[in-house]
Formats: sequence, structure tokens, C-alpha cells
Amino acid sequence: MHLLKRLVVVLTLLAGTGTVLVRGQSTDAQLARLKQLFPSATSFSPKGGEPPHIKAYGGPKSDTVVGYAFWTTEVSPLERGYGGPIVMLVGIDTKGILSGLIVTDHHEPYGDFSIDRPAFAAQFRGKDVRDPFKLGGDIDAVSRATITMSSAVRAIRSSARRVARELIAPPGTKP
Repeated sequence: MHLLKRLVVVLTLLAGTGTVLVRGQSTDAQLARLKQLFPSATSFSPKGGEPPHIKAYGGPKSDTVVGYAFWTTEVSPLERGYGGPIVMLVGIDTKGILSGLIVTDHHEPYGDFSIDRPAFAAQFRGKDVRDPFKLGGDIDAVSRATITMSSAVRAIRSSARRVARELIAPPGTKP
């Protein structure tokens, strides 16, 4: 049954108006990344909407949106690191709390000394979109790659806030 359910998720993802596939990566790798951001999710929507996002579903009936996943380069496309765009998959729950961050692609010359370190992504888990996201303040500069770090933090902050503004209802209002 588990295999059948997974196949339905994959077919659903591929049949929609968009897919969650990133060039050169398998569907299994993408599903694993989405499950890393939303471990309790039972299925995911195809990528779509404005800003482009993937809905994570869960809950008792498996039809409740539990969060959104998006690529920073699709939501904040002009942000660049020292070596070009830094592609990060970000998860945000329905209350505006980041569920996680995965650096999926970059061309930074010193990546394993900066954004590739697990400490970089780990510090964003549990952050509220209303937090300052200030490098050297509530975000640690885990390396001396200032341009890369500053750009990555700006991309995460602006894309997460845009997704929250567009997709998450403010507290006290009905969605």
C-alpha cells in the first residue's frame, strides 16, 4: 500500500501544471527533500501558483495544507551570491515558521566553507518570517564568505516573507 500511495503522489506531481523536479534530479530525490522539510506530510501538490510553490498536505484526512515549499531563486530571482544564484528549497508552515532549508545548487567557490555547512541551514529551522534575519544578529555568519552569506540570507528572508504575505492569512483572520 505504501508503494501505491507513493506512486500516486509521483503521478500527481508529474501530471499537474508544473512538477517539483529540478533539472538533473530524480523524482525520488525531490520527494525526499520535500519529506525532509515536512516529515508529517502525506502528499505534495505540483508546483504552481504565484509565487511558485508546492503545497504539503497532511492532517487526519491528508487533505489539510500543512505548509509550503519553494525555491528562493523562483521567488526572489534577482538575488545573487558571489558565484551566481544560490538555489535553496525552503519550507514554511501555515503559521509562518520555517520548517527547514536545503541548499540544492550553487556555484560558490568556497561553498563547503560557507553555505554548504549544516550549521548554515540548521539555524533557519524554527525561525518566524517576522524575525529580523540579520547576518551577525539573529543569523550567525558561519563563514567569512560575506557576499555569499549576505545574499543567501537576503534571499531566504525576502522569499519567505513574500510566500507568507501571499499564501498565509494573518493571525486572527480566516484564510
